[in-house]
Amino acid sequence: MNVNLHLWLIPLLPLLGALINGALGRRLSKTAVTAVALTSTAASFALALWVAFQFSALSQIPYVESHGPWIQITGFSVDFAFLLDQLSLVMLLVVTGVGFLIHIYSAGYMADDDGYYRFFSYLNLFMFFMLMLVLANNYLLMFVGWEGVGLASYLLIGFYFLKHSASQAGKKAFIVNRIGDFGFLLGMFLLVKHFGSLDYSVIFDRILRNPSQFPVETGAGLLTLVSFCLMIGATGKSAQIPLYVWLPDAMEGPTPVSALIHAATMVTAGIYMVARSNVIFNHAPMALTTVAVIGALTAIFAASIGIVQTDIKRVLAYSTISQLGYMFMACGVAAYSAAIFHLMTHAFFKALLFLSAGSVIHALGGEQDMRYMGGLRKYIPVTFWVMTIGTLAIAGIPGLAGFFSKDEILWKAYSSSDNGWIFWAIGLITALMTSFYMFRLLFMTFFGERREAPHAHDSGHGHGGHGHGAPHESPWIMLAPLVLLAIGSVAGGWVGIPHSLGGDNHFEKFLAPVFEQGRLEAVDMAKIERPTKFAIAEAASDTKPEASTELTLTFISVLAGLTGLFWAWYLYVRRPELPGRIAARLGNLYPTVLNKYYIDEVYQQSLVDPIVDGSRTILWKGVDVGVVDGAVNGAGTTARSTWAILRQMQSGNIRSYAGWVAFGAALLVAYMIWMGLR
Repeated sequence: MNVNLHLWLIPLLPLLGALINGALGRRLSKTAVTAVALTSTAASFALALWVAFQFSALSQIPYVESHGPWIQITGFSVDFAFLLDQLSLVMLLVVTGVGFLIHIYSAGYMADDDGYYRFFSYLNLFMFFMLMLVLANNYLLMFVGWEGVGLASYLLIGFYFLKHSASQAGKKAFIVNRIGDFGFLLGMFLLVKHFGSLDYSVIFDRILRNPSQFPVETGAGLLTLVSFCLMIGATGKSAQIPLYVWLPDAMEGPTPVSALIHAATMVTAGIYMVARSNVIFNHAPMALTTVAVIGALTAIFAASIGIVQTDIKRVLAYSTISQLGYMFMACGVAAYSAAIFHLMTHAFFKALLFLSAGSVIHALGGEQDMRYMGGLRKYIPVTFWVMTIGTLAIAGIPGLAGFFSKDEILWKAYSSSDNGWIFWAIGLITALMTSFYMFRLLFMTFFGERREAPHAHDSGHGHGGHGHGAPHESPWIMLAPLVLLAIGSVAGGWVGIPHSLGGDNHFEKFLAPVFEQGRLEAVDMAKIERPTKFAIAEAASDTKPEASTELTLTFISVLAGLTGLFWAWYLYVRRPELPGRIAARLGNLYPTVLNKYYIDEVYQQSLVDPIVDGSRTILWKGVDVGVVDGAVNGAGTTARSTWAILRQMQSGNIRSYAGWVAFGAALLVAYMIWMGLR
């Protein structure tokens, strides 16, 4: 069945919303601005749902929708084309669905903000670029979306641009991501040079159909180099070590922005890109190993920082980095389906957690410090219950979405190789830490006695400045999206119930056509070319997992989650005086972790300050002022000096003119004598 899906309409609608509100929003009412922003994203989501219903009727998958050549020169061409397969369909539904709910929430959260129309223009623009990234049929069009979400994130993170910390955070996000994007560009240049194309199908088919030309590389070959370049780009966009430092500061934007960036869109772009490039990465075991190591280290590193943070949004920010580390680790052991599964479930519960945090901040008139919360469950019961569901989900409590996706990653990591237990152990410790800091957040916010801040709250932006009176529940335009996200946080994992628990992992089967062919061929080649056991997840495809082993590991991970819950309850509900004592006994360790291991300070002193000082001393004072300005000013000075001499010839004095004539005649005679002597 041939169906024209009109994929181009899905990103176009948010773009139209961005243009209308950006150009006319100042003259429109807030109701009109809201209608434009929500209608455009709702229509985009509705089209995505229609595409999902039509998907099974397509005669050919992947479905490609080309809209003509974009770049066409000798030996190289790129079409402006969109691609729909199982992977892009999942991402399409996640981005439009969660993005639409965040738009609804924003209408209530930002209701009193003076930049209301500007906010929704930026939010729609973000959706447009993310959808372009997801639907792109080639790396160049993906890169347009990739750079676009970087621009939109700069605008949204720095939305309160009159606030110094917000403007600095926006610049930090933009600059750090440019570092990663440089790696992405180098990877694309290598693909153009060696494949003459940036089209996914052309590159992947050539790799798979020419195993002698493109074997699984035992060292640093072409595909390994390309993979490392792409990995650098993914490290920046998905906030992995060492380029993670921009994401915690992204909380300077309004809370809906944090939810959109952290949950469903920008930070998942790197995971999506690695998963989309699975054929390349499967032929580069060295790069895959590096991806797994970076992901594992990022997961546990960020979790350790999240344990001691007191800002409710900053805890969630480091949680996002940690969960992205999980996804990165899954990609590194070639468990791409598990990574995308966790990406999907994470979109539900992390959006829920951020928006619930926004509801708490709204109730307290802008307060974000958990030390000045407590006892809020009786004031904002709906927010309390939905945030509890989100906390249970991310902690991996059985039956909720995070339980299935997190355990899938842990099992794939364990079964990936003889050394897979190392990744599993790091993931398990991270799961325990995640449970602890999330229940710590829940207990500090909603349990115990109500704690007032010793200072007057800044009315802030976007929450109406409700700093007076008792805390109050948010309006239903904010609560309704939370309830829907809570449902997703419960049921979102049921599509991937593993065999060990009596399910059939329908999610993995759905994505299998995207990942299986390239991975299986790479595994077969790895057995011939490189018989080491630490390359890709062979056990996931070559052998049936032992249900008893998987169940045992599942039990251990659940026990870890419950252990984190218990200690959070004991320290912050049963014995709330103990955390302070423990922190005092830890000496310098506690302030070190509280200050994020001083990584930002190290970057500032070792990279930022030398670059700024060098730019000021060498480029500005040396090159600009000394050379460029010096040359221009020198030319002017020389011209003035020369004219000061020559103008004496035009004095108007006859005796002066006679003297100059005599001087000239003498020079002429001297020249003629000299020529005669030659």
